[in-house]
Amino acid sequence: MNRSLHKKALSILLAAAFLAVQTGAAALVPAAQGPSAGEWPAPDQSVTSPQRLPEPVPADVPQGNRISEVKSGVVETKDGLRLRMVTDIGNVRIHVKESGQVSYSVRIETDSRQPDARALIQQFVVTARSTPAGVSLTGQVPWRDFRGRLWVEFDVNVPHNYELDINTSAGNIQAEDIEGRVSFVTGGGNVSAGRVGGPSAAGARLETQGGHINVQDVNGELRAVTAGGHITANSVQGEATMRTGGGHVRVGTIAGAARLDTGGGNISVQRAMAEVSAITGGGQVDIGEAAGPIRARTGGGVIRVLRVTGPTDLNTGGGSIFFTQVQGAVRASTGAGTITAFFLPESKSFGPSQLISGLGDVVVYLPRDLAITINAVIETPADHRIEADPALPLKVSYSSSGGGQQEVRGECTLNGGGDLLRIRTTAGNIRLKLSDPATQLQQNESMKKRFKQRLELQEMRRLQLQEQVRAQAEPQAEALAEARRQIAEQARQQAAELQREAGRLAGLQRRLEMMVIGAVRVDAEEQQKKLSYYVPPDYPDVAREAGIEGSVRLQIVIAEDGTGSDARVMSGEKILADAALAAVRQWRYQPTLIDGKPVKVVTKVTVVFRLD
Repeated sequence: MNRSLHKKALSILLAAAFLAVQTGAAALVPAAQGPSAGEWPAPDQSVTSPQRLPEPVPADVPQGNRISEVKSGVVETKDGLRLRMVTDIGNVRIHVKESGQVSYSVRIETDSRQPDARALIQQFVVTARSTPAGVSLTGQVPWRDFRGRLWVEFDVNVPHNYELDINTSAGNIQAEDIEGRVSFVTGGGNVSAGRVGGPSAAGARLETQGGHINVQDVNGELRAVTAGGHITANSVQGEATMRTGGGHVRVGTIAGAARLDTGGGNISVQRAMAEVSAITGGGQVDIGEAAGPIRARTGGGVIRVLRVTGPTDLNTGGGSIFFTQVQGAVRASTGAGTITAFFLPESKSFGPSQLISGLGDVVVYLPRDLAITINAVIETPADHRIEADPALPLKVSYSSSGGGQQEVRGECTLNGGGDLLRIRTTAGNIRLKLSDPATQLQQNESMKKRFKQRLELQEMRRLQLQEQVRAQAEPQAEALAEARRQIAEQARQQAAELQREAGRLAGLQRRLEMMVIGAVRVDAEEQQKKLSYYVPPDYPDVAREAGIEGSVRLQIVIAEDGTGSDARVMSGEKILADAALAAVRQWRYQPTLIDGKPVKVVTKVTVVFRLD
């Protein structure tokens, strides 16, 4: 039951984070919420001659019902170092300047109608320090004493050749092109970056609990994780791990191994230079070209692969599967969709292949000069059949399966035979066609055109989404605060209801046990806490001399007064069992009460014998 409560609380927290992203870009601090300041990472304390920062510059410019203040400063640094930034709340924008400094400007706003509004702004503390590794920048709220709302915006300027380690608990993170490695983590905002990495490989870690992730080019490895938003990248010059709870994943080129995972969105890859693993709970999978093995899974969407050169394993619960240029071994299966595969003339030797559909058709286009062996089976023919080009020397036969159901089988060796192609469908048609190079080229160009159109449509939708997010940059503070209060109250009520239900079920279970066996079952560890009188077992001399040791497990019945009324051996050395029984029968427990009355208890006890 505790595990269920934890899962329920986690889902509510993720919903709150996603709501924060949708309702605005700035961060809000509800009254009397948040962790204590001591729970957040402390700034780097190894400071050597920190530069004195200028005093905060008050702005206090009224904007409707808001007042604001700007805090700014400068820290001297060198190229190739790192900015480590941790803030409790706030959007973060990183700008690049060719200078030996890290400068920052922090705009803090609050509702002027709140009591002591000006004092609330002063409670957000900004600290910047020079460290041996670079610069440490923090923004902190005194959570224990804070009562109010704040909106915070960071604008930070760094050298071009600099590493970035940015963490905000609530807000968006945005960065221009940077040559150093980056790590962007936010509790609930969007993450966007330009080009990451310069002449030498860098890498990027981008994580959010509910927003979208967008990065242009990464010279190195990419790890992008979001609880539910979309992930887009132009190119990755290394390995790529891209995982979202339910959004789309779109990437242009990946030089290294690709691991792409979404709970239900679409996945599209233009070009992969190594192996690809693409898994979605129910969306489509589009892969343009992969130089290495391909593994794709979807709960029910369509899978399309333009070019297959390495081993390929595809599976969809109900969608169709399309190959347009097969030059490697393929394994494809679908529960109800159609499988269409075009084998290229240069596919001289690609290894055994297998195409399986449950209720759909399987259509295969073969070059006339391809050497291949075909084994095709329809398990329940009924109105379904194998159709083959007249030029194919296909032999059709009928046989009965183990259940008496007749199946139809087609076998063929083309150009003397070659690698085996197995084709199987439970209740669909199988079509084998010979294709000439002109027809093959036309089909390939048509598929490429449709693939390009899909990518362009996805890009247009991504840009529209970005524009929507930009248009919603002004936070809806009151709506967000009310939503958070409602979510918190709902979570409290659901937790209380689950606890009441758990107590009711536990009481019902104990009453049923009393009716059936006249006692209640109690966990051994829980019952051992009630042990009030303990007698150690006497080690039998015969066992000691023989060097026998081990554990004896007993089931005991404890009477209403806490005495052991019955006991039996469940496991253990027989020579030690009698000594264990004699000791346990002398133990005494505090009575177990149900509705205020003592009851019998059935539990288990383990007695351990160890030689000194």
